[in-house]
Amino acid sequence: MADVYRIFGNELSPYSVKVRSLFRYKRIPHEWLVRNPSNEEEFQRFAKLPLIPLVVTPEGQGMQDSTPIIEHFDARYPEPPIHPADPALAFLSVLIEEYGDEWANKPMFHYRWWYEPDQQSAAARLASSLMPDADQAMAAEMIKGRMIPRLPLVGSSADTKRHIEASFERVVSILGPHLAFRKYLFGDRPAFADFGLYAQLYQCATDPTPRAVIRATAPSVLQWIERMLDPKDEGAFEDWESLESTLLPLFTDEIGPLYFPWAAANAAAVTAGQKAFTMTLDGTPFSQEAQKYAAKSFAALRARYAAVTDKSQLDPILKEAHCLKWLQ
Repeated sequence: MADVYRIFGNELSPYSVKVRSLFRYKRIPHEWLVRNPSNEEEFQRFAKLPLIPLVVTPEGQGMQDSTPIIEHFDARYPEPPIHPADPALAFLSVLIEEYGDEWANKPMFHYRWWYEPDQQSAAARLASSLMPDADQAMAAEMIKGRMIPRLPLVGSSADTKRHIEASFERVVSILGPHLAFRKYLFGDRPAFADFGLYAQLYQCATDPTPRAVIRATAPSVLQWIERMLDPKDEGAFEDWESLESTLLPLFTDEIGPLYFPWAAANAAAVTAGQKAFTMTLDGTPFSQEAQKYAAKSFAALRARYAAVTDKSQLDPILKEAHCLKWLQ
């Protein structure tokens, strides 16, 4: 197995399954390892941070952070492609991936640790995978005691609950009609966007409360999630003309009014050295601890926009989507 990559992850980690999906799509030889006490010594040898996923190369190099991992392996294994040739669509795909990583993780984490049935389900599954030899009931309680207090880290509170749950329901309602006509977000092959957004919604689809919402309102979203577990190139990317009617609402109703204002406020708070910030979203206050990584990622997104040499097709779309001002 000298040429096989090793992915340390967990089924309940959105960023782990995001990377695994890319490896499966590119048919990159790999071994999926659930990080637990049996392999912790090996994990520690290669990890710079105590976070999953960790990819260990055949040469013994450790790689962390899902987006740079995907970018690295897409460059090394360019076929099948994950970026549309059209630069406007390629950037929109990158934007959705960013939205998935930095905003869609809020409903994922909120549902998982807010409602008791979801807490019980997730804690039991984590206990089984992380501490298979421990008393499972005790291990599950320990996990709940560690994770539930972290809800404020993603901005989840009694005051923001409405924002977060409405956002999730809106995304599902938008994606339902869009995915009823195609296999993936940009056509019949997965794009960069699919990996980032699917990873968060896959987690929601394994938790009782959000799964019930998806099942009741958007079965096509569940089918897409299942395809993304082992995605395949089944056709071509579409053009904006065929995507616009059902994909534009994701930008006008979600990314423009929610993600961008939040990302800008978070970045400003980080720059000012604030530990937390409060802003207005949809006419009501939204408070959260400032996130340094999200600010760094937002800066990278803006730099990526600036690097698009021909914006003649992209800017009109971003303007219509109420996103352009946040990138300039």
